[in-house]
Amino acid sequence: MKNKILGSALIIAGTTIGAGMLAMPLTSAGMGFGMTVVLLGGLWALLTYTGLLFMEVYQTAKEKEVGVATLAEQYFGMTGRGLATFSLLVLLYALLAAYITGGGSLLSGILPVMGDEETTSKVGILLFTFILGTFVVIGIKGVDGITRLMFLGKIVAFIFVLLMMLPKAKLENLTAVPLDNLLVISAIPIFFTSFGFHVIMGSINSYLDADIRKIRLAVLIGTLIPLSAYLLWQLATHGVLSQGEFVALVKQDPTLNGLVKATAQITGSTILGEAVRLFSALALITSFLGVAMGIFEGVGDLLKRFNLPSNRVVLTPLTFIPPLVFALFYPNGFIAALGYAGLLFAFYGLILPIGLAWKARQLYPNLPYRVAGGNLGLVIAFVMGVVIIVIPFLIEKGILPAVAG
Repeated sequence: MKNKILGSALIIAGTTIGAGMLAMPLTSAGMGFGMTVVLLGGLWALLTYTGLLFMEVYQTAKEKEVGVATLAEQYFGMTGRGLATFSLLVLLYALLAAYITGGGSLLSGILPVMGDEETTSKVGILLFTFILGTFVVIGIKGVDGITRLMFLGKIVAFIFVLLMMLPKAKLENLTAVPLDNLLVISAIPIFFTSFGFHVIMGSINSYLDADIRKIRLAVLIGTLIPLSAYLLWQLATHGVLSQGEFVALVKQDPTLNGLVKATAQITGSTILGEAVRLFSALALITSFLGVAMGIFEGVGDLLKRFNLPSNRVVLTPLTFIPPLVFALFYPNGFIAALGYAGLLFAFYGLILPIGLAWKARQLYPNLPYRVAGGNLGLVIAFVMGVVIIVIPFLIEKGILPAVAG
């Protein structure tokens, strides 16, 4: 295997594995391990399929180095570009809001109590945003340096957590059935964001010289790595934490700090609880930095297109204030923010590539590469995309049960 293929696979895996996996135990506490595995496998297949659809459409790109928004404009005009750009930016804002609330929750867990828990939580949120936001404002060199260090630490912490947790796993915990079968449907938008590599498909296409065989291999390997990591993470958390106790503790404190306390309390191991905190913090930091940099650069490009000022004085508040306001006024909103992100990603990662592929197949019926499944596959994936978009509204109306948070 050539290094470029492996490198591309690792870029896809690195983009995919982030703070979204931290929400999985909180979301799936009432689902049971078996249904969690089914959900993860199904979403992996669906999102790998739509990632490959982007590659199919890239065969028709007028230039090799173009972004997804340019493809959308090629097929759907400025309306397509506008929708693609808007959905991507709002998706990144929702993710950043989730990471700020999660990071503030973890940080508040080690801060001295300042008046009451709510005040301590807000101080944690402000500190987390200010300290890490500084690296983003400094620029790509600052983000690159800290990301390398944090990513290595994240891998070491993850292995350490697994080595501590897996020996404590119990079969009776893993065989628990869902408390409510509808919880599996409610969890889809949150799990959905954990397979979001589609935003870098343009870069992968360019890096691998639009070679479909190489890209297909990179996508398959790059998505199987996070799937394996997620399954091990779920095996560890579901195996160690009994469903009844875990659900009760999550309801009591539906934050990442609550996950840390639940792990320590149920296992009786403070060291394990703090190891989970360390892994969670590192995962949040790397995800925060990547998403914040994406917003910083994306908003900057948008302002330049309309000849508006795009210096750091302008970009810093535009990047951090909207998600920070959400985090301060909704400090327990980690799961909710990921749910909103899932709704937006359903458009960017499902509806958009399906629409592009449908149009491309009409205009170019003899493309060298077509994703398996034909037009029936596109229809099935589209229906699933619509369902995912509708789920949060059904939860809000009380038709589907709400997950933790």
